[in-house]
Amino acid sequence: MDGLDLWHWLFGRPLKFSQAQQEEITTSEGLAALSLDALSSVAYGPEAIASVLIVAGAGALPLMMPITWAIVGLLAILVFSYSQVIEAYPNGGGAFVVSRDNLGIGASRLAAAALVVDYVLTVAVSIAAGIAALTSAFPSLLPYTVPLCLALLALITYLNLRGVGESARAFLLPALIFIVGLGGVIASGMIHLAAQPALFAKPPVAAQSVGTLLILRAFAAGCSALTGVEAIANGVPLFRPPRQLRAKRTEWLLGFILGGMLLGLSFLMVHFHLRPQPNETMLSQVMGQAVGKGWIYYTVSLSVTAVLGLAANTSFGGLPLLASVLARHHELPHLFAIRGDRLVYDYGILWLAVSSGLLLVVSRGDTFAMIPLYAIGVFTGFTLSQAGMVMHWRRLRPPGWTWKAAINGLGALLTGVATLVFVFSKFTEGAWLVAVTIPALIFLFYRIRRYYTKVGQILGVGETPPPVAIPSPPRVIVPFSGLTRVTARALEQGLAMSPDVVAVTVLFEPEADEVGAELQRQWAEWSPPARLVILRSQYHSVVRPILRFVESLEHLSSQRVVVLIPEVIPTRFGQSWLHNQIAMNLLTALRQRADVVVGIVPMHLETDE
Repeated sequence: MDGLDLWHWLFGRPLKFSQAQQEEITTSEGLAALSLDALSSVAYGPEAIASVLIVAGAGALPLMMPITWAIVGLLAILVFSYSQVIEAYPNGGGAFVVSRDNLGIGASRLAAAALVVDYVLTVAVSIAAGIAALTSAFPSLLPYTVPLCLALLALITYLNLRGVGESARAFLLPALIFIVGLGGVIASGMIHLAAQPALFAKPPVAAQSVGTLLILRAFAAGCSALTGVEAIANGVPLFRPPRQLRAKRTEWLLGFILGGMLLGLSFLMVHFHLRPQPNETMLSQVMGQAVGKGWIYYTVSLSVTAVLGLAANTSFGGLPLLASVLARHHELPHLFAIRGDRLVYDYGILWLAVSSGLLLVVSRGDTFAMIPLYAIGVFTGFTLSQAGMVMHWRRLRPPGWTWKAAINGLGALLTGVATLVFVFSKFTEGAWLVAVTIPALIFLFYRIRRYYTKVGQILGVGETPPPVAIPSPPRVIVPFSGLTRVTARALEQGLAMSPDVVAVTVLFEPEADEVGAELQRQWAEWSPPARLVILRSQYHSVVRPILRFVESLEHLSSQRVVVLIPEVIPTRFGQSWLHNQIAMNLLTALRQRADVVVGIVPMHLETDE
């Protein structure tokens, strides 16, 4: 089995463009492929609120409910806004495309940088939260947090390299188990509370110790539960036709389920009088109170683990698509716009996997260490998208545009405030890293675009090419190390191009005289229609003497120089390492010269070994 066969065995046979529809997703599959990030954030969003409020004492925890209501209100605004984005921008790109069309190239780069940071952190946070849920249920696994995180990341990467549709279908069952299981936990908790009215007694709120800034910080922290709401709008092209309708249905379904879960869990956390614990998540505590720690608890815990980890799939659906849009706008290397055999953007998937893997290692898989970084990028994108839609409505002025613009403007204001609160309150806790990374990415986009602009000018992209002249035959140089069949093949190829062919070999002192005389005798006996040149070297280098010889020919003649390098190509995987790499080294050195044409003449080996 060669390398290509191994790749196809692992990731599946190549798909034709006519088969692309089988990788497109339905509404329910869209919920699994693009919404798990948002849905699974209920595992850490309410706890993030409680972690801020507990600073003012346990008496401040009942404020979770009004704060959660405010977050759900913002969720409704975001769902409405991104439904409009889906309608107006069906080709994907989300905040980047909205900002580019309505706010200018600078704002679009800020949105793109924020989304890239968001997607990388989504993978890291989701996987870390999933493994945290697992170690809460099975504490003996706690020392293996980072290896478990990386193993889950590898699994998700593998499934996405096989195709978006395949990963969506693989994640559909865990998503349904999670939604039904957590819904059952919330319902059981409500029944439990109804059976014990005394639990409804809430501790008094310590109003004197809960300032406005603390409430704003709790609101901003809880807004981490809204991450991923934008992913559906970014991935509209992934849906089956009618794409916009399916995407909008998925967006509204996400909003309904997420809002209900946030309110239900926050309500139970308040009325069960739960507090953040160092070795057990509040979601685990809620499940323990609602259904006990029997088989239901462990089943739901495992489903939470699965969905939290698989929530990273949202980014694997979104970032490669965003990167392809950026590449088509010349803001990222063009290779990010290339689809692989399985019609997915392989380079975007692999880059995302490596980046998030490094982050998981550095953070040691700690969810709450990454949330301050996470929310800044997310809410920057939210704010720009909402502001861009305000300008969109003002520019087009369709019927009823004023109330649509007002809702988007309110959303931009609220998400903007949340962003600023995160930046200032969490700056020393790691938010400075995002504040540095986003400008660095913007600068990278600018430099890449400037490079492509200059290259386009040099190549004359969009212009009529100059007349093609008919040149005289070139001088062809064939480097060789021995008189073999691959040398003969290279000479034949050279003679097909020009009658002026020079065969060049390098001999090392002190054996050069003896070896050279024998080589000249063999050459005379073989008698090919090409000139033999033997270069002597006091250093054990083949590349440098040949480079000097090429330079000397350029100075002596106005002929173009073509270098044809013979190379043996084994047919079995791994056998290339059994051959020297002189051809590759010579090719690399000659490619640096603008005045030399370089080619490879391959000879494929058929061996039984």
